[in-house]
Amino acid sequence: MKNLSNKVAAITGAASGIGQALALSLAKEGCHIAITDINAVGLKETVKLAESFGVKVTSQTLDVADREAMEAWAKQVDKDHGGVNIVINNAGVALSATVEDMAYDDFEWIMGINFWGVVYGTKAFMPYLKQADEAHIINISSVFGIISVPTQSAYNAAKFGVRGFTESLRQELEISGSNISCTTIHPGGIKTNIAKSARVTDTDIMKIDKDAMAADFEKIAATTAEGAAKAIIKGLKQNKRRVLIGADAKVIDLFQRFLPTSYQKVLSTSVKIGNKFR
Repeated sequence: MKNLSNKVAAITGAASGIGQALALSLAKEGCHIAITDINAVGLKETVKLAESFGVKVTSQTLDVADREAMEAWAKQVDKDHGGVNIVINNAGVALSATVEDMAYDDFEWIMGINFWGVVYGTKAFMPYLKQADEAHIINISSVFGIISVPTQSAYNAAKFGVRGFTESLRQELEISGSNISCTTIHPGGIKTNIAKSARVTDTDIMKIDKDAMAADFEKIAATTAEGAAKAIIKGLKQNKRRVLIGADAKVIDLFQRFLPTSYQKVLSTSVKIGNKFR
């Protein structure tokens, strides 16, 4: 899909961060957009900014973990825009807790958004994507869909799930000769609000201060949301199977490739050493 002018893209999590940056970048290329988020205020701001590029913009406030709402939105997007070419399942949240201390409600919350939201967005739009000349699904995983880290078991589960789901889907589409393709995205540290809005449970093995965690994340996040959007759109145009965003993502990918299991020992040892100096 080299030319995005007059295409239609549906984007979740578009009120801020990568989702908003994608909406504006696509609109700048002449792509009409349908956007959604649970944050109505931020979504309204994205609509205002995107409309300045002279494209058609529609929006819907909803929770991507609500399957019926997602299916209704997909139907409405097709009705409003006369079709859809690109679906970007971007909405995501964060959770820090050990498996032992994690509440089931928190685990279900993050899986509902980060995993099921991707599944619902993919399946809800597929009937409409099949009607397009060119179509593409972009699902946002993470570097934590490549390696696992302590206190991130739920986030890891969701993002590894997105990776496996999307890679399998890509193969199925190729086997069937479908007009649809798909790409898995693995961002490293991106300057967004995800750490600030994370749910955090303090643990015995790692003392977690939410404000300090958000501040540390802001310091190490090397890539802007706009930079991430640029990389994603490039991957779309080149029909990439996987896109790693940021130098940190590429280093982590190599880390896992060269130390496929022993990286876990490296990380757990690092945490133990860090705890001694707290």
